[in-house]
Amino acid sequence: MTIAAVVLAAGGGTRFLAETHKLLAELNGRPVVSWAIAHALEAELDETVVVTGAVELPAEAGVTMLRNADWHQGQATSLQIALRHAEARGHDAIVVGMGDQPGVPADTWRAVASVVAPIVVPTYGGQRGSPVRLARTVWPLLPREGDEGARVLMRSQPDLVTEVACSGDPADIDTVEDLKRWS
Repeated sequence: MTIAAVVLAAGGGTRFLAETHKLLAELNGRPVVSWAIAHALEAELDETVVVTGAVELPAEAGVTMLRNADWHQGQATSLQIALRHAEARGHDAIVVGMGDQPGVPADTWRAVASVVAPIVVPTYGGQRGSPVRLARTVWPLLPREGDEGARVLMRSQPDLVTEVACSGDPADIDTVEDLKRWS
């Protein structure tokens, strides 16, 4: 069984009102997105994939970079690009996280990846977050358009979801104020 770590980093970041895109904004000496990518890589799954779109991200060693030209049509388009890639590579599951969540550690990526179930979601203090493990069996059920990914499926078919308690901070950086809280 092979599993890919997928970091979704294609969105426009429109709520981040600054000269730079939120994913490229500096957080403790490096771009916000580099923290999420580093944690995904550190988890040492079978492949690490980053889906880009609105802004060009620097290439990372050991990472497969995929571009979503339709990023403005919503998160589902980025998820579908990752799924097509995972299917072509023969992966059995993907673990999908967000590029604007620097506080999700490698241990969380590994914990979610290690549970065999159709959908595995981490909980932080009882609240669901990401990254989310999606088994190949649910890929055809995921949305193809819109600004939601697996949440749609988790709401409509809760029996497919297994929760696993994790550590870390799933807060995302959407605004300049969010970045200041992290710095």
